[in-house]
Amino acid sequence: MKALSDIRITTALALVVLVGGGQLLPDWALFLMTIALAKGLVSLGIVMQMRAGLVSFGQGLFFCIGAYVSGLMANFTGVTDIFLLTALAVLACLAVGGAFGPLLANYRGIFFAMLSLSLSMILYGVLSKMNSLGGTDGLNVAAPTFAGYAPEGRDLSMTLYLYTVVIVVFIGAMLRTGFDSQHGLVSLAIRSNELRVEYLGASVRRTNAINYVISAVLGGIGGVITGLAIGHVDPEYAYWTTSGEFVFVAILAGYLSIPAVFVASIILELVRSFSNLYFPNTWQMVLGVFLLVIILALPNGLGSLFQRRREGGS
Repeated sequence: MKALSDIRITTALALVVLVGGGQLLPDWALFLMTIALAKGLVSLGIVMQMRAGLVSFGQGLFFCIGAYVSGLMANFTGVTDIFLLTALAVLACLAVGGAFGPLLANYRGIFFAMLSLSLSMILYGVLSKMNSLGGTDGLNVAAPTFAGYAPEGRDLSMTLYLYTVVIVVFIGAMLRTGFDSQHGLVSLAIRSNELRVEYLGASVRRTNAINYVISAVLGGIGGVITGLAIGHVDPEYAYWTTSGEFVFVAILAGYLSIPAVFVASIILELVRSFSNLYFPNTWQMVLGVFLLVIILALPNGLGSLFQRRREGGS
């Protein structure tokens, strides 16, 4: 009961801080925060799998599916309602994740990573060759509407940001509860000793498949929000470098804390933006050095700081 109460308090506090802080942000920072939070959701899917000892290098698959849902619906059906687009992205990713999850759940280590990456790259190749979908140029995405409300300018950016914040906080609270549940604890046990988990009667394959499907949904939601925020989608959403960014955030955050994932995502966007501004030819090196410093200082990621504070307060 105390843990549930703590989650509710943290959820309410996060909502107040993010909503209140958003009112003070300039337009460029508001856009950056929206993108960072949306991509943080995608990386959170990788963190779910990391808790069971797996790392997906193909999270761009679902990120791209979610993004293209927004582009295709806007261009071919005229649907721009963000609630409907999010629901359609979730259904599409559920279908794809449900189809491949049980298969990939049979693999571990580098085999799981490479198979997940291959699925993402197949989608990249298909989209790049389909001129009817824009080919390598992609598609423009119309501005979203919100149950009939069609804001413009600053109001549009703020409304999309608030929508993203509500989804992120709600999903974060749900996953925090899930991490403390039987399924979440089994995932951690799989990371420690898979064989012993099987002897205790839990299904490792089923647990990994469920984690994969949940991560697929998170990737789709992050993709549809990113596509709507940028106003353009292209096959690069499924490219291996995009998936690598999500892995970067997951490693930077670690698997011990949910808030750390979004903090890491925000840090990545800030470092990339300012590095690209001041070091346009070497910003990738700056990111690499930054990650190396974090790994050396905090081997378990930024989440270890949150974990220490949580344990110190209990």
